[in-house]
Amino acid sequence: MKVYASFDDAVADVVRLAGAMTLKNALAGLPFGGGKAVLAVPRLADGEARRGMLERYGAFVEGLRGAYVTACDMNTAEADMDVVATRTEHVLGRSTTAGGSGSSAPDTAVGVFHAIRAVCRHVFADDDLTGRSVAIQGVGAVGAVLADLLRGAGATLIVADVDPTRASEVVDRTGARAVTADAILREPCDVLSPCATGGVLNADTIAALACRAVAGAANNQLATDADAERLRARGIVYAPDFAANAGGVIHLAGYETLGWDDARVAARLAAIGATVTEVLRLADADGTTTAEAAARLAADRVSAGR
Repeated sequence: MKVYASFDDAVADVVRLAGAMTLKNALAGLPFGGGKAVLAVPRLADGEARRGMLERYGAFVEGLRGAYVTACDMNTAEADMDVVATRTEHVLGRSTTAGGSGSSAPDTAVGVFHAIRAVCRHVFADDDLTGRSVAIQGVGAVGAVLADLLRGAGATLIVADVDPTRASEVVDRTGARAVTADAILREPCDVLSPCATGGVLNADTIAALACRAVAGAANNQLATDADAERLRARGIVYAPDFAANAGGVIHLAGYETLGWDDARVAARLAAIGATVTEVLRLADADGTTTAEAAARLAADRVSAGR
């Protein structure tokens, strides 16, 4: 759910997001294709206006007769999925009291944590995060949990959020240093972790980065395909977002569709680190960008699935 400048912007975003979901599911080893829905709104509604919109959306999803299964993402939560579920059975991520598996955000954070360890192992030959500096852009449902995980592993944190209250809460809890949302991308750090909106890595911002690696939860972090090469040219190791942020879909599919238990979900979340490691290895071996290597690996898995 997002406010877009134009209808065309919303369409472009949903097409990119759907494509990324296909790659994400393939890399995560999940037996599904990929799809995405965008609720393009003039403002983020609440109360009865929000409920009415979600009910209409649920009826639309039901009309697809299971070809698409929806779940929460930006600006939506498990309570919203409970409303959607009043109109369709094809919804994941409902609250536990409504029969769902609850929010997938914490497990998204766990997956990104494993991805960060993988890029550190690749860059520094050691995945020990003690003393490593990580800059988190966006400390909402995923970024805040990620901050707790990283601090528990000994990392030093720099955080930013468009909501100063959220940033302050993370600072108070973890001892992180807060900077403005505009400044976070220029902060010197070992790892930059974009956990907010997409398209933050572009020609201008990449030129200003002061990190050794990028691994975050945001979808479609690259503004264009060419930005993967810009990162490579600067020697910045990039964990493709659709590899690093698969924890949420692993949580939802594992618990609600595939019948996995906690141990199996945890193992598949940890495997995100192994997937990122394989992508980085392939990119080095082939002299390509990590985005190209990840897309090729996903395409191979889709072909094998067929």
